[in-house]
Parts: sequence; C-alpha cells; structure tokens
Amino acid sequence: MIADISIEGRHIRVDLSKPIDISLPVMKGGVKAWYVQDPEFESVRMGDWIGEVAQGGSVNFRNITFNPHGHGTHTECVGHISREIHSVNRSLKKFFFLSELITLVPEQKNSDHVITKKTLEEKLKGSAPEALLLRTLTDKINPPYKDFSNTNPPYLEKECMEMLVQKGISHLLLDMPSVDKEVDGGKLEAHSAFWEHPQNTNYFRTITEMIFVPMEIPDGCYLLELQVAPFENDAAPSRPVLYKLI
Repeated sequence: MIADISIEGRHIRVDLSKPIDISLPVMKGGVKAWYVQDPEFESVRMGDWIGEVAQGGSVNFRNITFNPHGHGTHTECVGHISREIHSVNRSLKKFFFLSELITLVPEQKNSDHVITKKTLEEKLKGSAPEALLLRTLTDKINPPYKDFSNTNPPYLEKECMEMLVQKGISHLLLDMPSVDKEVDGGKLEAHSAFWEHPQNTNYFRTITEMIFVPMEIPDGCYLLELQVAPFENDAAPSRPVLYKLI
C-alpha cells in the first residue's frame, strides 16, 4: 500500500503496509515506572455471572486498573504539570508528522546519565523535524520489558528542551520514563521548559515516554503516526508507528 504524501512542504512516499510499531503494551510483566505495581485485569462478577469464558461466562468482560504514566508507552500534555486540568485527548488533533530518529549516549555526571544540549545539537545536525524520537544507549535502558523504578534513568537537561522549543519541535518521543530526573524534588525543569509553563504555556506539544525502537531500525527520517487512546486525562496509552520513506 504505497502512499504519496505532501507534508511540511515535502513530497514523500511510504509503504503503509510496513508499519514499525514502537509502542510497549500495558500488560502484566510489561514495562513500568514510578513505583507502581503491575496493572490488574479482573473479570467482572455480578451475582452468579462472571465475565470470563474460561470460567463459564458467555464473554470475557474485564475491569482494568493501570496508571497511564506508569504502565506502557504513553503520551502526555501540559496537563501533567499544570494546576488546571488539560486533556491530551484535546491537545493532540493531528496524527501524522515528519520525524527524526536519533540515537544518543548520555553523558555520565556523578551517578546520573544526562543527555546534554551539546550532545543533542551534534546529533540533530541542524535538522528541526516536527517530531523527534530519542533512542538512548545505556545499560539503564534495556527494554522492552523492565521496571524503571528506583533506577535513576537518564534524563534531559533543561537546555535541551529550550533548544527543541526554539527549533519548533512539537512532539518528543523517548525510551525513558521521563524527561526529568527520577527524583528532582518536584522541579520538573525539562517538562516546564518544553511546555513553556507557566509563563507562555503551549497546550499542543506532547511528550511520549517509554517507547522502544529496536537497534535494527536505523536512525533517520520517518513518517510518524501518533495515535493516542481517547482518555480525557493529562496522559493516555499511545501507539506511535513509524513508516520508512521510500
């Protein structure tokens, strides 16, 4: 299924029959962060009826308890850090973007692994896609399935986010559970810089966390399809999909 597309002033061609899914599912034993337990999948019981075919029910009918920031790939908006309620379902209204995938090695600073502005600038080489995907090379990032809690994962300097804003990058996707340090005293400097919150808040930029891009997928330009589950919440499970340009 070959598609010819005009996007951001460019003409591109992609094969829609060859998607590259870089999401991680919400599942027991799946990727998680922020000290949460595994998600719970519980069959509904109403009197003698059970929503579990294997136990005699007519259908499978389950309640699911999970945390959109702590389980699986998810996309968030400024509502994650704002006093006011903002929904990612209302923030993201376009779903296809030209994107750039780059692979980074964070710099070690004491006990931290940090993506610096200098490293990011060198990798971007002057490009400014609407969406940027970061694949991080470190022993602290080794999904697809792991618990990031209490591991002090890599994070981005505030200056990185300020640079992305200056370049006009609106959607950031990364394989880490946060752009900020796991324990930062509630500063959330990188989040605030990206959304320019609270002085000049941008309500339409998004951050997608805990993606997984296998190493056999080379760095470069892709068409990104970013689909987010329609939850009225600051974050929701998402499925970012890449299409190679042909």
